[in-house]
Amino acid sequence: MEEENLLSQAAERYLVFLKAELNKSPLTIKTYAESLRLFQKLTSTPDPLLINKQVIRTYKSALHTYRTKSDAEITIRTKNHHLTILRAFLRYLLSEEEIDVYPPDRITRFKEEQRQVKVLFKEDLENLLRAPDESTKIGKRDIAILRLFFSTGLRLSELRTLNRSALNFKTREISVRGKRGKVRLVFLSDSAIIAIKNYMDVRLDNLDPLFLNNHDKANTALPPGDEFRFSDNGIYRMVKKYALKAGIMNNPSPHTLRHSFATDLLRNGADLRSIQELLGHKDLSTTQVYTHVTNPRLKEVHEQFHNTE
Repeated sequence: MEEENLLSQAAERYLVFLKAELNKSPLTIKTYAESLRLFQKLTSTPDPLLINKQVIRTYKSALHTYRTKSDAEITIRTKNHHLTILRAFLRYLLSEEEIDVYPPDRITRFKEEQRQVKVLFKEDLENLLRAPDESTKIGKRDIAILRLFFSTGLRLSELRTLNRSALNFKTREISVRGKRGKVRLVFLSDSAIIAIKNYMDVRLDNLDPLFLNNHDKANTALPPGDEFRFSDNGIYRMVKKYALKAGIMNNPSPHTLRHSFATDLLRNGADLRSIQELLGHKDLSTTQVYTHVTNPRLKEVHEQFHNTE
């Protein structure tokens, strides 16, 4: 029975390593655990030493036919994420446990099409920012969230976890802990500062979270009050609601505002390295996807300066 669980046992040790040595977030550890369980489910491999080229082929084939609980096919990007996690697990076994497993670098990823970036045109962005009713407490909260998204390019998870103490109105900065626990500074625009202050002025509580749900109950709660923090799903649905109200047809999400922030910087002359830092991207190649949105300018340069005769 013990032999049948060797892969599971190795996976558990790897998860402990991620937490203890690499300080990975609970969400990252959960994602890795689910991915490694999926590998075991799709390949029925009981021992890391049994992973070979055929097992990898079986896994990659099974990923193509795998369906989620809602019977949806997973994207190429998600499939590649599963392969990346498997490679990281094997690399851990090689380097940390000195187990002679299948070489992780021999696991190739699926070829991905060029990623499409969804951004908002200026008119759509203005309509979205005007959509909340600023005469209400909820409306003040929501306009503050929308303006903060566009001012900083924060990820949804980064914005949700912000506390009041993270904001420095004097220096117009926010210290943000992003992916891999990396801390970076993002900066507040005038409109974002005004919107956040307007929301803070109508708050009657002393709770830590910057954005709350159920303000009435929060008024009498004691700090820290994390149970009243506006959730990921709540923020996501809020953006969708106002996009519908504003008549925006391309179905934007919070990440669309992050994309819009980055492309706005690029179109106005910011360099890619600076945008990379502001977005908290680990690799410049991730940031370079935004050049495809602004590339129409290259056509104008070509037509103006290239001799086509």
